[in-house]
Amino acid sequence: MKKLYFLLPFVFLACKTNSPIQTEVSSKTNTKPIEVTYKVKEEDVASTLKYLSSDELEGRETGTKGIEKAAVFLEDFFKKNNVKPYFVSYRDTLTNFKTPAYNIVGVLEGTDPVLKKEFVVLSAHYDHIGVEKNKQGDVINNGANDDASGVTAVAEMAKYFSETKSNKRSILFVFFAGEEKGLLGSKSLVQKLKAQNFNLYAQLNIEMIGVPMKRDYLAYITGFDKSNMAQKINEYTGKNSIGFLPKEAEYELFYRSDNYSFYDVFKKPCQSISTFDFENFEFYHHPSDEFKLMDIPHMTNFIQELLPAVTQIATSPTQEITMIK
Repeated sequence: MKKLYFLLPFVFLACKTNSPIQTEVSSKTNTKPIEVTYKVKEEDVASTLKYLSSDELEGRETGTKGIEKAAVFLEDFFKKNNVKPYFVSYRDTLTNFKTPAYNIVGVLEGTDPVLKKEFVVLSAHYDHIGVEKNKQGDVINNGANDDASGVTAVAEMAKYFSETKSNKRSILFVFFAGEEKGLLGSKSLVQKLKAQNFNLYAQLNIEMIGVPMKRDYLAYITGFDKSNMAQKINEYTGKNSIGFLPKEAEYELFYRSDNYSFYDVFKKPCQSISTFDFENFEFYHHPSDEFKLMDIPHMTNFIQELLPAVTQIATSPTQEITMIK
């Protein structure tokens, strides 16, 4: 996650809110939750996350040899799971970075002849902040939670849709570079898509989901009151999956991840989901953000619980997720 340094001294301050926003599942649901029989495997989640957060990748800083290894890994993942390149190759070169750097972009075409013209974007950033300078001891910022965890979740969703072919809409799977440099990867890509008249329905960006929260909902969404996405996800899962986190609103996290680049250009529902709540993980942008601290059963459950929601987003006959004016 980009630029939270100035917030960290205040993360344990009390946050009062009188928000009337309700996080419970609506009693007036219009959609019966889809039953998903597909099972996400803990060993697959662990395998992807372990490699992406390994010392071999040296913290995946944009423009380095470490993130190049991550790029190759993600390209191979798409190939193995029959996710096609969206462009000529999986690599989308950033237009706003001084050295060669790449988003990794794959697509699964929708199965419906009409709905396939609309796109859902599932995304996460695969870069991190690299190696500490002028420091002894552990100098590699492995970025397991930030955001190898989100990348792992999106990868598992790509595998799911590839195997089940349950998406009537087309799905763009994007792993962004340059997020930690100022959302550069998403800013670059969104301009190319806009020039193509890309028909975006919604974007769901996944950011830091490696550790669970001690709350009565699974995760929170950024920009909770900007659209009905949280309500619809809860309707689709039949659970209290997404809640309102006061600190998210206080720190305006909606503007601090790659969802904002898409919202800024398309003005469609584009939001991030996270379980980092400023209380459950103390190693943000720290060398101790490592695989061994990640909760694999939680991550597996997170992905599994969201599968009915992303399925419904990709299959609903009308665009049920809308902006709130």
